[in-house]
Amino acid sequence: MIEIDVLQHLAKNEKGTSGRVQIRNWFDIRNHICIVFEKLGPSLFDFLKRNKYSPFPVDLVREFVHQLLESVAYMHDLLLINTDLKPENILLVSSEYVKLPGCKSSAIKLIDFGTTAFDNQNHSSIVSTRHYRAPEIILVSLAFLQMNLGGALFQTHENLEHLAMMEMVLGPLPEHMIRRAGKIFRSGSRLNWPEGAVSRESIRAVKKLDRLKNMVSQHVESSRYFLVDLLEGLLKYDPSERLTARQALNHPFFSESK
Repeated sequence: MIEIDVLQHLAKNEKGTSGRVQIRNWFDIRNHICIVFEKLGPSLFDFLKRNKYSPFPVDLVREFVHQLLESVAYMHDLLLINTDLKPENILLVSSEYVKLPGCKSSAIKLIDFGTTAFDNQNHSSIVSTRHYRAPEIILVSLAFLQMNLGGALFQTHENLEHLAMMEMVLGPLPEHMIRRAGKIFRSGSRLNWPEGAVSRESIRAVKKLDRLKNMVSQHVESSRYFLVDLLEGLLKYDPSERLTARQALNHPFFSESK
């Protein structure tokens, strides 16, 4: 019922082309809520899988992410938090041409609003799939990176390992955030890593990662500078310094090809 309420609220306030799945009807059968949606194509995760996890071309990524940011910005305007943005929940509108390089339609729509919350509502502090768990605009960035790299950036299910991976890719957390973080930091200043690792495999998984700029440079030839600059803006630890979805839409990465 939460998802139905959110979808109806979005539809009521809709202006222009929708970037979200449209609800057609819903009904209750023996206390099972069923929702009828428009027919859509495969998810971006399935699209990646069908193409053997090959990174998408930059121009295609640009089109996907611009639509995604528009959808997220619209939801934020309505004070809605999706909480579960990931390639599995981003569907191609068309089921045709789902092989690269023959993808002829880049139109996408968001699905799965079952954990969506209004900004002023009480909700769990633990939201979304574990290795995407983060403030919402960072979820956009991680989906963005998965399209560029072919795989999930922070493939982990453990809190400390997750933070260690973030520090490896993005650099150390700001001091003022560390002071509020508690026991996962040694003497209040350094992440308890690798001392706090649960296994040697966990340590190796973190060591395999590289800084963001280097990772993008290995997989992307064109638009590298603007792409890295946009991702760094979206992945800032401090919310006061991080780009919003609306600000990101005006980044040169989206206008350089026009």
